[in-house]
Formats: sequence, C-alpha cells, structure tokens
Amino acid sequence: MTSEFRPCYAGITEQLDPRLQYNIGMRILLFSGKGGVGKTSLAAATGLKLAQLGYRTLVMSIDPAHSLGDSFDLDTDLFHSQTSDPLSINDGLSILELNIQKEVKRHWQEISSYVTSVLRTTGISDVEAEELAILPGMEELSAMMYINQYRRENRYDVVVLDAAPTAESMRFISMPTTLDWYMKHIFPFQRNLLKAVRPIANRVAPFELPPDSYFGNIRDLFEKLEGVGEIMEDPNTTSVRLITNPEKMVLRETQRAFVYFSLHGLTVDTVIVNRVLPSDVSDRWFSEWHSSQDSIIRELEEYFAPVPVRRVPLFAHEVLGQQRLQDLAKVLYSEAEDPSAVTRTEKPYTFEKRNGAYEVRLLLPFATKSEIGLFKKGDELVVEVGTLRRHIGLPRSMATLVPVRARLESRVLTVELKEAQ
Repeated sequence: MTSEFRPCYAGITEQLDPRLQYNIGMRILLFSGKGGVGKTSLAAATGLKLAQLGYRTLVMSIDPAHSLGDSFDLDTDLFHSQTSDPLSINDGLSILELNIQKEVKRHWQEISSYVTSVLRTTGISDVEAEELAILPGMEELSAMMYINQYRRENRYDVVVLDAAPTAESMRFISMPTTLDWYMKHIFPFQRNLLKAVRPIANRVAPFELPPDSYFGNIRDLFEKLEGVGEIMEDPNTTSVRLITNPEKMVLRETQRAFVYFSLHGLTVDTVIVNRVLPSDVSDRWFSEWHSSQDSIIRELEEYFAPVPVRRVPLFAHEVLGQQRLQDLAKVLYSEAEDPSAVTRTEKPYTFEKRNGAYEVRLLLPFATKSEIGLFKKGDELVVEVGTLRRHIGLPRSMATLVPVRARLESRVLTVELKEAQ
C-alpha cells in the first residue's frame, strides 16, 4: 500500500467518505514544543477536525504531565480510572493518555521486577524501588509500540501525538536508532556472557544477575518496535508540527528543536505560533507586546522558511471542552483543509560527516552560484540567496566549526565545515 495522497476527481469527492478520497497508510502527526505553549489544545483540535472529515483518529499523549483529558474537560477521576486503552470521544475520535504504571505491568514486568530487586538490596524501601524502576524512556517506547501495533492492525487512519516538552521529544525520536544499535551490538554478547557466568557469579555477587527472562522481555519489546524508526523518518507517514509562542525564549527552543528533528531525519511541515495578540486589542498597555510579537514572528518566518508559519490568536478564554476546541480548529484550519495532507516531503537541510569533514546540505532549486553568499553567526550558518536569507541552526557537534568550502550541484548547496585554524 502506498502512503502517497491521491485526490479523486473534482466534483465527486463530496459524495465520498473522506477516507476514500486518498490512498494512504496510517499518518502520524507529532506536535512538539516547549512546555506550556498550548500544543495539547492544538493537537486535540486537530484530532476533532480529522474526525469531522471522517478519519479514524487517535490523539495520544506521551507527555508525563498529561493534560489531554483536561483539554476535553473530562472528569479527571473517571478518565484516569479507565484502562490505558483509547477512550472514545465521538464516532471518529479516541484519545489515550499512557499510564506508565499500567504499561510497566503490560510490557516491562521482567525488566522492572529485576531493577526493583536490585534497588532493594541497597536498602531503598519497596515503594521507592518500584518508583525508581520506571526507567527513562519506558513511556516513549510504550507509545512507539502502540503506534506500530495500530499501524499493523490498520486500526486508525491518523495518530496525533501530543509529545512531551522538546527535550523529551528528542529522546523519543532517537530511541529507535539507539535500541537498534544495542540489539545488534551489545544485546547478544551481554546475554550470552551472563548465561555463562550467572551460576558462579550469583554465589558471590551481592545481588543476582538478571535472569534470561529479563533478556527475553527486552527481545520481545524490540520485536514489537521493529520498523518504527523507518515510519518516523518517512515524510509520507510522519510530519512534525512545532508549536511556539511569540516570545524570545520560546523561539530559541523552537529553533533548537527544528535542528534536532532535522538531524534525526524527521520532516517539520508546519510551525504554529500560538497565542498571538489579536490586532483588535488596541489598548496602549499592550503596545509593547504587539511590537515584540511582530518582531519575533518576522524572525520566525525568516528562520523557518520555506516551512510555513501559521498564527493562532490568543483566545479571550481558556480553551477547554469540545466546543471550544472546535472553535480553535476553525481558526487553525480552513473549512476544506485536511490537516493530515502531506505538504512537505523534502527536508530543508541535512547534516553529514564525510572523511573527517562535516557537511550541511541545503536544497536551493532556483539559485545560481553568483547570487549565493554564506557566513557564520554564533551557532548558525547563514545562507544568502539574493535578498533572501536562510538561518541554519547547527547541532552542538558542529557549532564551533567554520565554513571552508561550498559547492552547488543539482540544485543542492553543500557547505563543508571544519575546525577553525
């Protein structure tokens, strides 16, 4: 099955189920941003819009500080008393907040039990040991297992991920690569070694080495995750929507997130600036806010071009409940717009290392050599094409390097960076 969107002929689409207008696999929309920027509300509003269009939609929260149920103004006690299975909101929409305690019992029992037993030998109480046995990454990996499961079952047309704040989102997207490396290079050696030395070591060690069932649990989990890394990096399947506010501190984190999503091979197709002061708020008290926000939005649009930047106004009230989320969706999307449509498949830029030199590759389809200029500014590489300027944030491993060579071939500008002499 291809994941390419194929609209039907004009004039007959309105008579069809929207899901039949496209020949697609499951789409994943990952909403990420600094904590408190409003990504949960925007993810929930997107889910409602998709369900309205006829898509079987799941909005899944992978933020440890869940607020998805609150966004729909659900009874918190009732909602959290549910199992960690999706809860139906309407005919087309379900929501899911991962409960890590229940996920440990479902998927991580052998691993958690062993870590708990080791911690108990240090004198830590049972409750503390069980809490500490929830290792970093368990929640993110559980979310990936569900994504893989739902894709294999063809259970949903679109999964909207309400991701954790930016730093945790980076861990989420890097985990498939890390786990794949561990399973190929460390896991077989570690398992075989411990199998050989366990009978002797357990007689003298202060605690027992992990049993083989521990490694069996890891292998089973890896099998459930197999292929999810390729899904996340396929722009026809997964798109990242970065949420920000028109504030300088939030802008900087959004820029860093853009760099690291690009570094890990994910495609950001939209940047959403949330809580922009409406123009009709003309009180003099807000004049400096208007000026500051206008300046930040101009910087956003310059930095993220050609990725589109959308604006969502600050509402006069808190966005809670389905009706207000639908109002938010109407502001965010036009009536005929499909939020799951694939709008970008080309990455704005990529990073590589070849023969000891680092390279940044930038797609410049309409540029000529004579109009290109570039220079380094802080931790950014700035590329000028005529009157246009592109700011490329560099990962930490490249932030101290300087450009030494550039070439334009087949519409791609390759800039080589090395240590300053």
